[in-house]
Amino acid sequence: MTPPPFELRLPTREAVPIVFDSPHSGRFYPEDFRTKVPLALLRQGEDAYVDELIADAVGSGVTVLLANYPRCYIDANREPDDLDAELLSEPWPTPLRPSRKTRMGVGLIRRHVVPGVEVHADKLSVADVQHRLDKVYWPYHRALREALDRVRRQFGFVWHIDWHSMKSVGNAMTPDGIGKRRPDFVVSDREGISAEPVLTSLAAEFLSGLGHRVSINDPYKGAAILRRYGAPSDGAHSLQIEINRRLYLDEETVTRSRDFEALRGKIAAFTAHLVEAARAKLHRG
Repeated sequence: MTPPPFELRLPTREAVPIVFDSPHSGRFYPEDFRTKVPLALLRQGEDAYVDELIADAVGSGVTVLLANYPRCYIDANREPDDLDAELLSEPWPTPLRPSRKTRMGVGLIRRHVVPGVEVHADKLSVADVQHRLDKVYWPYHRALREALDRVRRQFGFVWHIDWHSMKSVGNAMTPDGIGKRRPDFVVSDREGISAEPVLTSLAAEFLSGLGHRVSINDPYKGAAILRRYGAPSDGAHSLQIEINRRLYLDEETVTRSRDFEALRGKIAAFTAHLVEAARAKLHRG
């Protein structure tokens, strides 16, 4: 059975002004996804099981949006014109604006799953890409926009956390380069553009307080989702949080490690702290 492009989970208790989303943890590979890459390797492109790490937040009043389709199919955290023309069998009908992400092989349509390994078995037609945009990409963004707007209208502001995972060591497709060891978490706000400083500090300080090494905007600053939805002057505050996969995952087999439940507990503690701070902000008016 073909799943919808996303799963929207509404709060199971009194709602709070917080929205979580995970655009890269989807793992349904549809029939029209033509690849020669074995599934075990293909799955290394996922933010595997991040959806499971954050899904329990609905019990704290958080709205949660989870992608069902993988980023190798289409990447919701890229702009729709951030596309590699070399992946296409024909010219794109409008101007393309490939970014550094596309040049590294991780644009709207991912070129490489790992360095040197092509994702797609053959070139894509304009209709192929447009289908992915219409059926997966835009529905996800409409759902996220609607969730953020609904919460902001209800409370006057919204704190949005865009959750991701990252390889423990950088490679040729990452901004920090080959062999760079990563911190446990990266908290990103596009250098202060997408969220109020208090939210960035709150997240980084709490995660540091759990004994983790945390960096801010290094090596990731936030991508299309933060650019599109982070608007502090309008009460919309968006952070990106990257989780080092070695904290919860066997990176080669893409299976949960024995530390998975411990990390899920820490994410729950982080969520509770965020909820308390959001309620305090509401109380202060």
